Amino acid sequence: MDKITVVGAGHVGATAAQRIAERELAREVVVVDILEGVPQGKALDQWESAPVEGFDTMVTGAQDYEQTAGSGVYVVTAGLARKPGMSRDDLVQKNTAIIRSVSEAIARFSPDAIIVMVTNPLDVMAYVCIAKGIG
Repeated sequence: MDKITVVGAGHVGATAAQRIAERELAREVVVVDILEGVPQGKALDQWESAPVEGFDTMVTGAQDYEQTAGSGVYVVTAGLARKPGMSRDDLVQKNTAIIRSVSEAIARFSPDAIIVMVTNPLDVMAYVCIAKGIG
C-alpha cells in the first residue's frame, strides 16, 4: 500500500502511526491533527527513529487533509476522551461534530479508502462515518 493516514496525533494516534510505520504496512504514513505543529513534530520524531528501528516507511505530519489524498486506509483516533462527569450523550455530541468533519475530508480526498474507526463511542462514530456516505 502506498499511504495510510492516522487522524489524531494524541497518544493513540501517535502510537498507531509508529506501529504502522515500524511494520512497513505502507510506504508513507501521514499523521493529521488540528493542533499546529503537533503532527509534524511527532511525525519527525517517528521518522528519525527509522534507522534505529529498521524501517523505511516515511512518516509525515499535516494540519489539513490535502497531504492525505490517495490514502488506502484511514485510522481515525481523533476526538475527545470522556472526562469525569461527562455523560455518554455529551461525548456523542462533541465527537459527532469532529467525526463528521473528518469523514467529509476523507470522502473528498480518498473516497475509496478503508476507514478504521477508533474514536469513542465507537458504535455511534462508525454510524456517523457511514451516514456521511463513506466506509
